[in-house]
Amino acid sequence: MTRTADKENLAPDWYLDVRLKLRHLELLAALDDYRNLHRAAAWLGVSQPAASKLLGELELRLGLKLFERHSRGLEPNWYGEIMVRHARNMLSSLKQTGDELNALRAGNTGTVAVGTVMDPTVTLLTQALEETRLDLPGLKVSVDVDVSQALIPRLLSGELDLALCRIPAGFNAADFVFEEIGEEATCIVCRHNHPLTASSSPELGAMMHYPWALQPSGSLMRQRFDYLLMYHGLTPPMQIVDTSDILVSLSLVAATDTLTVTTQEVAGLLCDPARFRLLPTREAVSVQPYGLVTLRETRPSPGAAALSTRLRDVIRRQSWRRPSR
Repeated sequence: MTRTADKENLAPDWYLDVRLKLRHLELLAALDDYRNLHRAAAWLGVSQPAASKLLGELELRLGLKLFERHSRGLEPNWYGEIMVRHARNMLSSLKQTGDELNALRAGNTGTVAVGTVMDPTVTLLTQALEETRLDLPGLKVSVDVDVSQALIPRLLSGELDLALCRIPAGFNAADFVFEEIGEEATCIVCRHNHPLTASSSPELGAMMHYPWALQPSGSLMRQRFDYLLMYHGLTPPMQIVDTSDILVSLSLVAATDTLTVTTQEVAGLLCDPARFRLLPTREAVSVQPYGLVTLRETRPSPGAAALSTRLRDVIRRQSWRRPSR
């Protein structure tokens, strides 16, 4: 879809011209959720004619149609998708503002929400959090561990202030500031008395006869594992449990013949030698570098800025860098 040539571009302060209201943002989000004007109006607590008038006013002032009317309801067109996305971002930002104000009112020194892939939480983030709390003892911190594919959309929506992850394919790298930290070296883990431990150098092909617990398809670690099998011409294992939770994976490994792949940092922290073994492999296995990811056009909260500064300090002191190839 392209705009017609006779349409004038919106001014930089277009939102003043169209008298954009909070109610418009809420209506856009509700219409995207329900795809039905009646249900969206009910969620907003207004009548359907009032909601219809609100949407009509916005479209008229913008000079753009935002939703396509169908028998099954309303569908946002390309213009509508843009408005909905930014409406959600603004609503999320307002909610975060309230959280920060409440935290300050309660005597805290702000809030910060961090997303991370597993490896950095073991040493890097733990150290940075401890040092940040020494400076800001009342800082309220939340940490979510997930795969990059799940973290980046949450960063874009404003749910997260910063992330320690990668920028997956399909996202515009220009939207982010990416400060590289390093690669994640991985290893294969089994229980301490697994049949494969009888060999000093078990073949990768022999490992395919056992069940595995792996990160879900699409995750970078899973992609690296799949590529490794393809490179060696091996058929993937028949039994795979998909999980991004390392504790679930290690529980299966400890109780059965299941194998899993995790980072060496995580294995060093969680894999007690009395219960687990790291199987030797003939080649180093790692996934592409991760880094500190923030939004380019978003000013960080004081808490997020303080934690980011401490993260950079820890990285510099510990000389975190990519291993040589």
